[in-house]
Amino acid sequence: MTTQTNAVGGARRWWAVMPILRAPAMMGIGQAMEATGFEGCFSLQIYGPPFVPMAAVAAVTKTLKVSTGIAIAGTRSPLETAFAAMDVDTISEGRFILGLGSSIHSCVTGMYGEPKRKLLAHLRETVKIVRHINANAHKGLNPVAGEYFTADFAEMMITAPPVRDVIPIWIAALQDKMTALALEIGDGLMIHALWSADYTRTKAPFIAATLAKFGRLRTDVEINAWPWIAVNDDKQRAIDDSRATVAAYSGYKEYEPFFDAIGFGDEARACQLAGGVHGDVAKVVANVSDSMVEALVACGSIDQVLDRIEPYWQVVDSICPMTPYRDLTMAQITAYNGGIYAMVAEAKRRAD
Repeated sequence: MTTQTNAVGGARRWWAVMPILRAPAMMGIGQAMEATGFEGCFSLQIYGPPFVPMAAVAAVTKTLKVSTGIAIAGTRSPLETAFAAMDVDTISEGRFILGLGSSIHSCVTGMYGEPKRKLLAHLRETVKIVRHINANAHKGLNPVAGEYFTADFAEMMITAPPVRDVIPIWIAALQDKMTALALEIGDGLMIHALWSADYTRTKAPFIAATLAKFGRLRTDVEINAWPWIAVNDDKQRAIDDSRATVAAYSGYKEYEPFFDAIGFGDEARACQLAGGVHGDVAKVVANVSDSMVEALVACGSIDQVLDRIEPYWQVVDSICPMTPYRDLTMAQITAYNGGIYAMVAEAKRRAD
């Protein structure tokens, strides 16, 4: 019998992704999350800023934590990011966590039209400035002169004190350099959905060594995993339904070193070459094998999926399961989301 604890000996915590829907639907989902026992929920920045939906959810829940998962640092001024975080923290009465990430150049520059920056350096600076504003806007801000952001704040009025002058910041990471940055300066590390349970376990020595390098304890940083999960008693159907999502992520040139590291570099390059335009997943999906899908997505029944994700708990504090989503109908996505709720309810039942 496996001990039902997380990597630091605490209770296993579950998070969920909140879809953007009409208000009554979001209210119902948020309240269902609370009733099921989820710790919190995230809103993704696909295109629009993720703070608005989290404010809406916070207004209709009582205990559910809310977080941006992620807010892309390079799409807005650090001043706006800081005040958006403080606004949602006020609305939620201290339940907000600021999830930040860098995304990739093809997104930040190619879609948002922002200038090309050194992504790690920009994210490090953003975190520093956001914390400065969060802690001091109600007392008066000293001028800031950074590599990417400079402001004298001369026109700023003193603001009302925030609910908290230290809002936790979790940083999303895929590869080692960003992971190390999160472990150095973050209050949390959000590991990418491409980190399978087995891969996550192999990174435990790197995590421990990096924390030690910066004089931090393991308990100083929440480690939060985002596995793809496809709960379906027809396992082959779950694999087939997940294939397009894996193909889409394989098509990013920036992720090629990661796929090389996990043994699927050739398949990833085939997805890039066949895809042409990244959004046309239909052209690349045939290049993704069943074994590649199963390496990256936990597929099958609730029991099978829980067994597959069990190794995460040796390394992480909390898990935010996500469904595959590319080239699926809304009915399919809804069914897979229902599977996640059923799985979490069963996991919590076993832990009690």
